[in-house]
Amino acid sequence: MRMKTREVHIGNKVIGNGNPILIQSMTNTKTRDVESTVSQILELEKAGCDIIRCACPTMEDAEAIKEIKKRIHIPLVADIHFDYRLALKAIECGADKIRINPGNIGSKERIQAVVDKCRERNIPIRVGVNSGSLEKDLVEKYGGVTAEGLVESALDKVKLIEDMGYDNLVISIKSSDVLMAVKAHKLISGLTDHPLHVGITEAGTVFSGNIKSAIGLSMILNEGIGDTIRVSLSGDPRLEVESAKIILRTLGLRKGGVEIVSCPTCGRTQIDLIDLANRAEEMVRDIPVDCKVAVMGCVVNGPGEAREADFGIAGGNNEGLVIRHGEIIRKVPEDELLPALRDELIKFAGEKGVKI
Repeated sequence: MRMKTREVHIGNKVIGNGNPILIQSMTNTKTRDVESTVSQILELEKAGCDIIRCACPTMEDAEAIKEIKKRIHIPLVADIHFDYRLALKAIECGADKIRINPGNIGSKERIQAVVDKCRERNIPIRVGVNSGSLEKDLVEKYGGVTAEGLVESALDKVKLIEDMGYDNLVISIKSSDVLMAVKAHKLISGLTDHPLHVGITEAGTVFSGNIKSAIGLSMILNEGIGDTIRVSLSGDPRLEVESAKIILRTLGLRKGGVEIVSCPTCGRTQIDLIDLANRAEEMVRDIPVDCKVAVMGCVVNGPGEAREADFGIAGGNNEGLVIRHGEIIRKVPEDELLPALRDELIKFAGEKGVKI
């Protein structure tokens, strides 16, 4: 059961109030390099990104948003630190949402200027707090960086903006400590109905970061908490999007797209299963039909083990099998397995009324 939160509009997307959980990522280009930034965003759109965030550390970066917005199709969040004037410029240039930490923007007058500008255009503000930026007084109060401190810091900042007459807000409380992040989200979800953007910050490399993010996000999302997510990885942002899609699909929170499952290989394997599974996963990315494909390593157990999937492929000794619901429907040379699978998936999509 999803927690009840307020509905917030971010460009042409809507979060909260039971709407689908949306996937976010962040560009790692220099935002002022419009060509590189647009190119990366378009690739992220193809991967399934719903909302993109761009860093704006300089006025040139904030000004670039105007041109970037003309050439992309998903909402853009301007990430602002320290200089409130960058937020004002980003809003003027068409940002769909502003991400700030009021604690590092400066005086109340400067925060008020940002709030007033957002109110003028009804642009939501994401109030972001993380364990690395927790105020010293809260660290002292709680004897270190704690979930309770993160929640208090976030709610203090929310109250500050609400007292300025604006409540079109999204809250983000992140920690690189998975269990702390989980506890903080459980605490705050009972204290506010503002939508929550969920993630494990500074999760790490593609390998370790994916594991930490999958554990943390799953624990939080499975409690019904969260309206948008980001998997933060030190790697290609497209991997963040792909990982987020898998997490949501595994939890039953998103449908659509082909899910690949594959066996772990063993001594019976007579094909390069690892390569086959990776190529299969790449091949199905542009097929939006909702189904499961099993990639199996041998013709002995392949059909039986693939029975729970909609489709399966198995191979060995230069022969390949294409399987549907446990029944062999085609025998092909091993090097024709993937084209044969794609043919069957496209036929299946047609049966479902999905155009490729």
